[in-house]
Amino acid sequence: MVGGRYWEDAPIVALQRGSGAFPDGFLWGTKTSAYQIEGSVDADGRGPSIWDTFSHRTGATRNGDTGDVACDHYRRLDDDLDLLARLGAGAYCFSIAWPRIQPTGTGPANESGLDFYRRLVDGLLRRSIVPVVTLYHWDLPQSLEDAGGWVSRDTVGRFAEYTRIVAEALGDTVSTWITLNEPWCSAWLGYATGEHAPGIRDHGKAAAATHHLLLAHGAALQVLRATTPSAQVGIGLNIQPIRPASDHDDDRAACRRVDGNLNRLYLDPLFKGRYPDDMLEHYSGHAPGFDVVAAGDLETISRPIDFLGVNFYSPTTVCAPTRRAEAQAAGFWIPEPDRRARVGDLNAVQVLRPEVSRTQMGWEIEPGALTEIMVRVHDEYATLPLYVTENGAAFDDYVGPDGEIRDAERIGYLDGHLRAVLDAVGAGVDVRGYFVWSVLDNFEWAHGYSKRFGLTWVDFRSGERIPKASFAWYQRTVRDNALEP
Repeated sequence: MVGGRYWEDAPIVALQRGSGAFPDGFLWGTKTSAYQIEGSVDADGRGPSIWDTFSHRTGATRNGDTGDVACDHYRRLDDDLDLLARLGAGAYCFSIAWPRIQPTGTGPANESGLDFYRRLVDGLLRRSIVPVVTLYHWDLPQSLEDAGGWVSRDTVGRFAEYTRIVAEALGDTVSTWITLNEPWCSAWLGYATGEHAPGIRDHGKAAAATHHLLLAHGAALQVLRATTPSAQVGIGLNIQPIRPASDHDDDRAACRRVDGNLNRLYLDPLFKGRYPDDMLEHYSGHAPGFDVVAAGDLETISRPIDFLGVNFYSPTTVCAPTRRAEAQAAGFWIPEPDRRARVGDLNAVQVLRPEVSRTQMGWEIEPGALTEIMVRVHDEYATLPLYVTENGAAFDDYVGPDGEIRDAERIGYLDGHLRAVLDAVGAGVDVRGYFVWSVLDNFEWAHGYSKRFGLTWVDFRSGERIPKASFAWYQRTVRDNALEP
């Protein structure tokens, strides 16, 4: 509760449109993930991941697209590092491909895989760019999935072993670590809806995966504390405001359930050492579910972290399924399929406001919602430092006849959300940095190559990189540590 009210009662934050400078030492960055950019999926001893398997499954991705080549970053490393240096951002967040380090998820390190990341880190440091490492961005080794994946408690131990290998190899040059990126997506899109790898549809397995992912975070945190005690360690969560379509009790109850699944199911164990009672009750009939929780697990999960990464794109509004007609009569548009109506059997329907602009992904654009969720974390959970570890937008970019990509919509999106960051700072939130998703157009998971989030256009046939107008805009913003009026 916030101020004696449920969070969904809190007023929508109004975005301040003034210009302003960011705090001294504010960390400007960009972010990518291994499977989305690297390609070379069978090079130098790399084993298959669940995304290699899933993307080759008929009908799993748009046009049958896969990450086999992606942005060919594995072979174009030096050129991409030069591109990052040209951008001028002070940090780069990338993920390690677990199958490059342990092809089957167990056993000794594949030194060729470690050497690639050593070259990457060394190249960043030579260019005065801070490396930020994400240990897990969804590419579980397929052999571990065959043994149960995140539904199996054994995967937690395997992740701790993998973390130790990476930390011992890179700990003397990497000082900032993110254990997991968006465990909600790994659990609920991977094991409940089947939209993401490994493509399973079982709510009980998704609940068990949620717990084991969080337990893996806690185990990795312990390893990093022991191996690199001076390092800063956090986790990246895709949290967002969830709002009811009306004040009707049924809509408010639907809102509460969705907020529980997306936000509280992760924030509560991390910062309060417990799962929300309403979520435990909601999933009590789904085996194995949260019956996998063992004594001491929540103490491991809730050990203090140094920062929280906030991945934010859009808020969500929901209504109860029985009130679809009322929501439509009130002017809401109901997209199909209703993804969150399926996630965890939440008995909720996502609705969209027709007057609000949306990205190519269909996500509403409301920068003030970023301020809102960061203020919630600060007021309700912890006053620890926050980083916006993902924020960006896909639009219908194209190369003009003059060879330029004028992505004014993306510039407007980023400008608005950076002003929202300033509003959060003004409200007393300790926001330390901001990472654009992403520096490159890339493989957008089940959407294949149909969605472009990058500051840089990638020709996926030739591999050519063309910086967009947003690249130059972000370059200026980083240089000035301030937004233009």
